[in-house]
Amino acid sequence: MSDTSTAPPLDLDGLRAQVPALGEGIAFFDGPGGTQVPAPVADAVGAMLGSAVSNRHGPHHASRRAEEAVAAARHAVADLVGGVPEGVVLGPSMTHLTYVMAGALAKGWGEGDEVVLTRLDHDANVRPWVQAAARAGASVRWVDVDPATGELVEPLAAVTDRTRLVAVTGASNALGTRPDVAAITAAGDAVGATSYVDGVHLTPHAPVDVAELGADLYALSMYKLMGPHMAAVVADPVLLEGLQPDKLVPASDEVPLRFEHGTPPFELMPGATAAVDLLAGLVPGAPDDDRRTRVVRSAAALEASEERVFARLLDGLTGTDAVTVVGAPARRTPTVSFRVAGASPRETSRWLGSRGVAVSDGDYYARELVEVLGLRASGGMVRAGVAPYTSDDDVDRLLAAVAEVADGARA
Repeated sequence: MSDTSTAPPLDLDGLRAQVPALGEGIAFFDGPGGTQVPAPVADAVGAMLGSAVSNRHGPHHASRRAEEAVAAARHAVADLVGGVPEGVVLGPSMTHLTYVMAGALAKGWGEGDEVVLTRLDHDANVRPWVQAAARAGASVRWVDVDPATGELVEPLAAVTDRTRLVAVTGASNALGTRPDVAAITAAGDAVGATSYVDGVHLTPHAPVDVAELGADLYALSMYKLMGPHMAAVVADPVLLEGLQPDKLVPASDEVPLRFEHGTPPFELMPGATAAVDLLAGLVPGAPDDDRRTRVVRSAAALEASEERVFARLLDGLTGTDAVTVVGAPARRTPTVSFRVAGASPRETSRWLGSRGVAVSDGDYYARELVEVLGLRASGGMVRAGVAPYTSDDDVDRLLAAVAEVADGARA
């Protein structure tokens, strides 16, 4: 976790004013599944849709506009996490891109090879690797989770000299747990393994530097950080040059284009750029600061703001006898899963929804984790995540609605 004690203050009211959906009166705690979109992001998408745009590689300005939009999005994502534009692969979702990367990496696997996976991860950083390993004849070594804390159990012990891939989450989308990614990727690097870090739930909540994390490939989703529905995998272009994904014969063999199947959604590219620009501008800085510098500074301010709001939420939930909070990770993003005594997770989420409070329930695709916790048969958990625009009033509404559920269950 980064040091937020010296982070500049975030203008929460100013940020909320830029999110039109908040005008509908809903307290949104479903950000881990997708955030609401600020007006500048929506405007950027709309402007692209209203402009002359053609497919790439054409000899006219409408085609060049598409090329420029894609290039700008690559630069924005690179600035977001400390990568380089030439190593940014864009796609419709993290799940889709992970399947593409799994297929390419597994071409070099065989009998006796191993992949290391964790039971903390979203299934998008599990199933593609399980299936790719099975096709290649490789085996899976699992890192377990301590049900009491929500922390990984001895992740470094799973890495051996047979390890070819280490896949780990930057932060659990269910419990918020932030593993020691740098230590885990270093263990993989020491035996020549490739590391794949799912940064979907980490990127919206903290400054990210892919080099510091040691991530060979780092995946993220723009719609989890107030952007459009698209995703990216960020890597060293040299690594990508050594991978050959399945693709159409006429499609470009250049990196990163060889990993991007079909025609991209050109209208979403300016939205991705606008989302990064909005993040970079959350707090003031020197006029000559580059975007990466501004992103890191603003992300630190955002992290501090979310930590404060989340403390109010967590204190309120843990202070209620009828509520059981699942896990107690030492480092976490502002995300909590819980259950209310006497009410199923679906009943709880429906009641909160009727009170204008949006949460998620079930397993949120953290399938392996919910199995470890023994909660699948009883409906999983209720999840509440603090987003950049979450306010104290939102938290108070959620806590009041949870109290109503608890009272109703006791009656």
